[in-house]
Amino acid sequence: MTEPSKRQRLSHVNSSTSALGGVLSGGQRHGSGEGDVFVEGAIVRITMKNFLTYDYSVVYPGPNLNMIVGANGTGKSSIVCAICLGLAGKTAILGRGDKVGLYVKRGCPKGFIEIELYKKSGNVVINREIHVENNQTLWMLNGRHCNQKTVEEEVKALRIQVSNLCQFLPQEKVGEFAKMSKIELLEATEKSVGPPEMYQYHCELKDFRNKERQLESAVKEKASFLEKAKQRNERNKHDVNRYYEKKRHMDVIELLEKKKPWVEYETTLKEHASVKKEREDAKNQLIALKQAQAPMLNKIQEIDNRLKPTEAQIKAKTVAIKEASLKCKQKQDQLDRKHKEIDDIKQTLRLKQMEEEDHQKRISNTRRTIEDLKAELAKVGDQPDVTPRINVVNIELRRIQEERAKIEGDKGDLRREKDNLFAESKSEKLNDMNNMMNAKEEKLRGRHRDTYTALQWLRKNRHLFEGNVHEPMMLVINVKDHRFAKYVENHISFHDLRAFVFQRKDDMEKFMTEVRDKMNLKVNSISAPEESCSKRPPSRNIESLRRFGFFTYLREMFDAPDEVMSYLCHQYKVHDVPVGKEQTKAMIKTVIEEPYLRVFYTTDERYTVKRSFYSNKISTSNSAVHASQYLTITVDAEEKGQQEQKMKLQQIDEQMKALQKEAAVLDRRDNELLAEKKHLCELKGKKRQLEQKISTKQDSLRQMEQSAIDLTKIEEDTNVKIAAVNSQKVAIVSALMAQMKLRTKLTMEKVYLALETVALTAERAKLENDCREGASELKIVDQILRLLEQRRNQLKEQCTNLMKTAKLKCSIQAGEPLPANLSKVSIYHISLQCSCFLLKAFSKLPDTLDEIEAMLNEERSRAECFTSLSETVVDEYNRREQEIKHLEKELEAKTNALNTYRQNITEAKERWLNPLKQLVEQINDKFSDFFRSMQCAGEVDLHSENEDEYDKYGIRIRVKFHSSTQLHELTAYHQSGGERSVSTMLYLMALQELNRCPFRVVDEINQGMDPINERRVFDIVVRTACKQTVSQYFFITPKLLQNLQYAEEMTILCVHNGAYMLPPNQWDEKAFIKRYTKRKSRQGSGGQK
Repeated sequence: MTEPSKRQRLSHVNSSTSALGGVLSGGQRHGSGEGDVFVEGAIVRITMKNFLTYDYSVVYPGPNLNMIVGANGTGKSSIVCAICLGLAGKTAILGRGDKVGLYVKRGCPKGFIEIELYKKSGNVVINREIHVENNQTLWMLNGRHCNQKTVEEEVKALRIQVSNLCQFLPQEKVGEFAKMSKIELLEATEKSVGPPEMYQYHCELKDFRNKERQLESAVKEKASFLEKAKQRNERNKHDVNRYYEKKRHMDVIELLEKKKPWVEYETTLKEHASVKKEREDAKNQLIALKQAQAPMLNKIQEIDNRLKPTEAQIKAKTVAIKEASLKCKQKQDQLDRKHKEIDDIKQTLRLKQMEEEDHQKRISNTRRTIEDLKAELAKVGDQPDVTPRINVVNIELRRIQEERAKIEGDKGDLRREKDNLFAESKSEKLNDMNNMMNAKEEKLRGRHRDTYTALQWLRKNRHLFEGNVHEPMMLVINVKDHRFAKYVENHISFHDLRAFVFQRKDDMEKFMTEVRDKMNLKVNSISAPEESCSKRPPSRNIESLRRFGFFTYLREMFDAPDEVMSYLCHQYKVHDVPVGKEQTKAMIKTVIEEPYLRVFYTTDERYTVKRSFYSNKISTSNSAVHASQYLTITVDAEEKGQQEQKMKLQQIDEQMKALQKEAAVLDRRDNELLAEKKHLCELKGKKRQLEQKISTKQDSLRQMEQSAIDLTKIEEDTNVKIAAVNSQKVAIVSALMAQMKLRTKLTMEKVYLALETVALTAERAKLENDCREGASELKIVDQILRLLEQRRNQLKEQCTNLMKTAKLKCSIQAGEPLPANLSKVSIYHISLQCSCFLLKAFSKLPDTLDEIEAMLNEERSRAECFTSLSETVVDEYNRREQEIKHLEKELEAKTNALNTYRQNITEAKERWLNPLKQLVEQINDKFSDFFRSMQCAGEVDLHSENEDEYDKYGIRIRVKFHSSTQLHELTAYHQSGGERSVSTMLYLMALQELNRCPFRVVDEINQGMDPINERRVFDIVVRTACKQTVSQYFFITPKLLQNLQYAEEMTILCVHNGAYMLPPNQWDEKAFIKRYTKRKSRQGSGGQK
């Protein structure tokens, strides 16, 4: 190899994370200085900034084989990702993240890729700037902003296909190559190494074949439809003949129906003339009857004229009689009121008499009462004096009051003594509690002095905090029974027992700032949950656990402030931890099987139960419950003092009960003396009461005697009032008699007028009877006349309607007026208005209605024999005839088109298939040579089950790695991973020499190969990819075997990373080789010695 070609090729990197280095392998590439060795579209430069593992890096690949070597995770595949994304490839091709923003280095807002492609007319530079936010991309082509579509068109023009696995095979897609179907492999091969028009011809052939299938199907459908249409028309031909025969009968029926209204019209016209003559005769007869009844009607009218004034006088007399009767009634009512007034005066007199009688009775009763009271007063005066006994009772009552006061004093003394005992007990308890709190604080100070110091600071500065702040838990927790303290203390850690509890987080931060940051104290603090958990109910009622010996939950054993209790329920679940007895320990195997029990206590042990999430198996652990150190501090004298106090209280209660009994006895004696005193006082005051009653009754008697009534005077006044009323009654009776006489006179006059009216009415009735006989005949004639008039009008209207119907059926102008004299209109007159055809047709038909009806029935019966026929059958027949002709033309046109398509397919098939077979033969030659060089066998052929099914053509790869086996098709299941990798690599190398694409990329395809095959494949890759006529090749691998054969045309890119890497632009390659040579020579000389 010539000396000028051995120039340094380096990649310039400015990064503290990843770097690229190179070895001596050809001239340094900048732009297109050595463009004659690059193929059109090859990659000249790759620049990455903030992309995956790279801060900033520039890669200059060679024109032939580029080996990118580096340990896993150094950034080899990042270069492959940069090539794909920089050339407008989709993220799905890489099989990594689905969003382009994921390829930007972590923590950076955007990344940058720049790829320079070789082109004879001037290199193409593609820039892609990726923004993490919204996964947006900014494109630039040769320094000008553009869209992605423009970049894709430029890449396609250079025949770059990053989506084709035959050209671009990233690490995550290596396994998918063997999974490609024969059809997919053919299409990928055509795109990769075939002429540009080959894949286009293949697509055209598939389209031609699809259209050929469509035309064949259309021709078959048209031929089938044409045959069916001819068969249907042949079947319908008989029905069409029968339809025309039926139509002839229907034409005769139509003519008969047209002539029938003309005959009906002529018949109706004759009937109309006859009815009109009858109407004139009835009209003359009616006039004669009316002239004969005229005298009697005049006489009746005269009587009616005389009756009208008489009836008016009767009405006037009736009104006058009513007025007189009304006045008589009014006078009668006045007379009745006067009678009632006299009765009221007499009733008042009787009441006064009864009142006087009652007055006399009351006086008599009062006198008898006074005599009885005087007799009783005399009896009372004989009894002894009760005053001494009253004095004795008063003395006894005072003695009882003194004794009761003494008892109340004793009870008050006992109550005060009892209160003092209670006060002393409370004081002692408070002192004991203070002593216990002091003891707890002393223990806290001895165990953790920083917490004690913070406690003293808190008590002085509690005003600085807005929410509740609680002292360490061991000071504020109050265990209800000292025996329970060990459970509480074993359940809560000492770190939390000495922790301060805060309601608000900002208060806790303020406290920690003061005591931890400023005072440098090591203390614990806790913030209570925002939502209180102190009242949270347990998962199960304690009653359901009593059968296991559990008697309470841990929360019920102690008291604490709400915030402290809320924290303990939230953190330690004290509301859901049951405590049991010895029975619980005896049943421990049954208890741990019980669901929802995670932690529980027996008398001396704590149990923790865990259930596997996957196998549902139970594991338990237990530990001894240690004695309490902080929550209980007992005092021995406490119980003794409580017993003494209890005895004193019992003595006081017994004394109180004895005093209450004495007070009850005194109360009963006091009630007895009060009752006796009340009885004596009543006896002493009875005489005085009797004297007062006698005096009161005497005063009442004198008042009643003085208020006596004068009945004589009252009777005289009553008689005077009755006489005055009687004089008024006489005047009313006189007026009443006058009105009655007037009413009688008017009634007689009315009777005379009524008799006169009856006579006139009788005379009129006789005349009306005489007229009625003539009127019945007149009425009959009048009715006949009306009927004839109605019939004439009906016939006239019927004639008009029949004329319209006849004209309508014969298509004569409907608006033509009828003659004034309907009798002159005949069928012959109207027939002149019809066409000559109708005149000839009517002349052959009957002239009477009966004959027309008979002929109509006969024709209808014949027409009805032709059933299931309609005009649509004939229309369908004619339409199908036209359709058959049209189908024959279409079938001929489609048959010609099908023949033309088949000719085009034959020509296109020759254009596509012959070059494709030659291409596959070339690939097969190379592929077979590669396999033979590896002492294996392999072949590539064009496979198709049907030569005309162009979408089923595919490339079949068959390989054999062992002499004892047959050739087997390459699949994802039959061969091993290494065998698939070798087959894939050799197929790609067979394509390499055809040189249709500008570059190929294969990422870590040698990972599954054994060392022998890897060495053989590497030699083939070097021989094939380092030829001057082949395209650029990128081979990415994390390792290489030792003692491989390298070529001068290779470019090896070593990828390293690390925080202290030397940047490539500072790498001194000559110094490195010089040191390596010296080290090797020293090792050689040392070995000789």
